Amino acid sequence: MKAIVVTDQAAGTAGMTMVERPEAQAAINDVVVQVHASGFVPTELTWPSTWTDRVGRVRTPSIPGHELAGVVTALGYGTTGLSVGQRVFGLADWYRDGTLAEYVAIEARDLAPLPGDVDFTVGAGLPISGLTAWQALFEHGRLRAGQSVLVHGAAGAVGSIVTQLAREAGGYVIGTGRRLDRQAVLDFGAKEFVDLENDPFEEVDRVDLVVDVIGGDIGKRSAGLIRAGGTLVSIVGPPAARPADGLAVDFVVESNRAQLSEIVRRVRDGRLRTNIGSVSTLDDAVAAFNSTKRIRGKTVIRVRP
Repeated sequence: MKAIVVTDQAAGTAGMTMVERPEAQAAINDVVVQVHASGFVPTELTWPSTWTDRVGRVRTPSIPGHELAGVVTALGYGTTGLSVGQRVFGLADWYRDGTLAEYVAIEARDLAPLPGDVDFTVGAGLPISGLTAWQALFEHGRLRAGQSVLVHGAAGAVGSIVTQLAREAGGYVIGTGRRLDRQAVLDFGAKEFVDLENDPFEEVDRVDLVVDVIGGDIGKRSAGLIRAGGTLVSIVGPPAARPADGLAVDFVVESNRAQLSEIVRRVRDGRLRTNIGSVSTLDDAVAAFNSTKRIRGKTVIRVRP
């Protein structure tokens, strides 16, 4: 099968190459999926799990990519809940070969059914962004109707879904981003927009929840915005500062079939829009990853025409 592999962490996306690899085989509780589309997050090339296994042994050359949408082609021993020929989407284990390939072996529990009226490209753009947004808001942020939410990077792949889910849940959403992101952020459902390049976001009223997808100085300055009992949720590592009278949480997104099903249901009925910024073929993926153009939104690789 065709697959993109990485061997040198220092090279980043420039070190990606297309190779022929043996077709993936299903282990116990696995399925093999013929990948129709794959999502990719460039930061995964800095994650330890891309380069080593769970006990620290080097596992390169490894196949990156962890989001997929495709069709089940084989079942491993003991696998239940899915069937050959079924359309699925989901989030692959961080420590296994990923989804920038024609086939992938993945635990069945990490997949959810993909309805027939949802395109594979859309399905592949949902798992990391959708699950991260869902878990940030509802598991870690404990968002309730009527609360206020500040979403950093609200025009991006994750931030745009955070904004939409928070609005649907009854939150008052303030989105931040670059000046050119203003209209997109408001279109996704934010009530207010803050230009991070020109406006001090500290001037907004204190909020119940901050969801930070940027980190660094932005995350550090955000701690002072949390009202008593509120929460700062970071998806980019431990927050640099903690609220004086609130919580600071960071987390790694986890696969969850029930949450995936809730997310895709909202896509089907129009309550949730994906934010796909770039779509390329597997053959053109390496060039797409190394493009100098700014891409706002999710990068999806269409593996199968």
